[in-house]
Amino acid sequence: MTNPTSPVSVLFVCLGNICRSPTAEAVFRHKAEQAGLRLTIDSAGTHGYHIGSPPDKRSQATGEDRGYSFKGLKCRRVADDDFEKFDLILAMDAENLKNLRGMSDPAYHEKIKLFLDFAGYENEEVPDPYYGGKKGFELVLDLIESASDGLIQSIKSR
Repeated sequence: MTNPTSPVSVLFVCLGNICRSPTAEAVFRHKAEQAGLRLTIDSAGTHGYHIGSPPDKRSQATGEDRGYSFKGLKCRRVADDDFEKFDLILAMDAENLKNLRGMSDPAYHEKIKLFLDFAGYENEEVPDPYYGGKKGFELVLDLIESASDGLIQSIKSR
């Protein structure tokens, strides 16, 4: 990790970069800006199912209802240089955490964590809402907002 005076870069990762990780990117970007933090923030998927597509319309609608912007976000797959480029790589669930560690050199494993490690919840994973209904997208947004607040506090306290 960089020292407290350096910019911090954060990559949010889920399976396809269609629901959870772009939502985390949109929410965290908004909250970091409100907190006056200058950060590099991005999102990606461990698989390339939706490369070039905008985030899921249900994710966008749920997030936009709470004031978050998804403008310009496009799905992409995790790139090899992401492991060097980002200070924190935050997986939405244990499966993607495992995938990220399998894709990267062990030298980068320390910066790969579960996003909900920064939340005050017992939940360890942000569940995938893709095949569910509106309540699933609301829950994902609740978890992401909480973890984003915890991550902001962690960065500010360094």
